[in-house]
Amino acid sequence: MDSVAGLEGWRWIFIIEGIATVFIGVMCFFLLVDSPPLSKWLDADEKRFLELRQAARRVVRPDEFRDKHFDKHAFYSVVFDWKMWLLIFANWSNAVPNYAMKFTMPQIIKNMGYTSSDAQLMTIPPYAIGAVSAYVFSVFADRILFTKSGDIKNNIGACYFTVCLACAGMYPILPAVNAWNVANCPSPQKRAISIGFLVCVGNIGGLIGSYIYLDREAPRYPTGFGTSFGSASAGIIAGTVLEFSLRRLNKKKELLDEDEIRRTYTDEELDKMGEKSPLFKYAL
Repeated sequence: MDSVAGLEGWRWIFIIEGIATVFIGVMCFFLLVDSPPLSKWLDADEKRFLELRQAARRVVRPDEFRDKHFDKHAFYSVVFDWKMWLLIFANWSNAVPNYAMKFTMPQIIKNMGYTSSDAQLMTIPPYAIGAVSAYVFSVFADRILFTKSGDIKNNIGACYFTVCLACAGMYPILPAVNAWNVANCPSPQKRAISIGFLVCVGNIGGLIGSYIYLDREAPRYPTGFGTSFGSASAGIIAGTVLEFSLRRLNKKKELLDEDEIRRTYTDEELDKMGEKSPLFKYAL
């Protein structure tokens, strides 16, 4: 679509993809309901189940938080929460390699000997595999890629399979990180801020990923693959440290007596503590 309506082809990529994003965003405004009772596709038992789950997570009445536009205490509790920054490192383990692959995969496939148009089409299967990927297979990706990339045209099958594995390993990370964050934020105010903060700061990794695959380093791309490997390693370490730390905190809370806790604190005080409450158990 280069030169169509006087626009370069790369601009049309953003326009076409952006239209879908904007359309979904507008539809969500009308389709997403504020509470289970307002849904039309759930039966009575399902609505009751969701209401009980919301009650356990302090989202009994969604409107009660709309009269406060900004909660500074909740914001600072997110920014200075060490657990949030470990999640951000885990997010970067997805963002850096992910954006790098998005911007450079056509060039990588082109180096296999395909034409520019075919190279664009050949990027579709890896993303499709990434949508249904299993993270465990990604451990083989770097081993194959580093040993075969020097003679990429004679190892097209192995290298293309590795590109698919790279996508398979990256795409499950972001949903898991966000779910982990939400599960460990019982406070609705902090949860709302933490979701946006994690996504916003986590996507900074995309700035790094956009500039690490240098044309002059083709086909090995030592800077690109090295940075991606380092980012992925940092994410693994961050996730491991976070799980170990949360498991340790849970064990400490298990040693406390619930009756004594309830004699010491009121329900309102325990409620305000959020995840720091001695009765709250972190999700692992």
